[in-house]
Amino acid sequence: MSKEDDNKATVGRWFTDFWGKTCNLGIVDELAAPDMLLRYSLHEPRRGREDIKAYMTDFREAFPDLNFWGTADLIAEGDYVVARWDGGGTHTGPAFSDFLNGSLPAETGRKMRFTGMTVLKLKDGRIVEEIGLDDGVTALQQLGLIKAA
Repeated sequence: MSKEDDNKATVGRWFTDFWGKTCNLGIVDELAAPDMLLRYSLHEPRRGREDIKAYMTDFREAFPDLNFWGTADLIAEGDYVVARWDGGGTHTGPAFSDFLNGSLPAETGRKMRFTGMTVLKLKDGRIVEEIGLDDGVTALQQLGLIKAA
């Protein structure tokens, strides 16, 4: 297999095991570099395995049905893999204050579904960066944190 194929396999596992319907936090220790950067427009950037695990733990407690899935084939070039995805969940858990644009009280029942694209950088088989551009406006509107135009 080529380096690109190996990287796509790693990212495929990451999306299935970390972002998928059932999160396995052990995948963070297995696939993420110790100082991995995770950055999306809805949240503060996260750095390092423990910070990333804490972020996902809180996110999934607030949105127990959280799920993201690929909507196109992964594209790889050198150290980079690009993914297009769709996902969301229903806020049925505790209050959630991780959105940059506001907080949710407990159990709002609001649903979010949105899309995005992510560029992941790998080095020596480990994910060192995950930088995503998501449709955060749609998610925040659905959650009632900003008004629809």
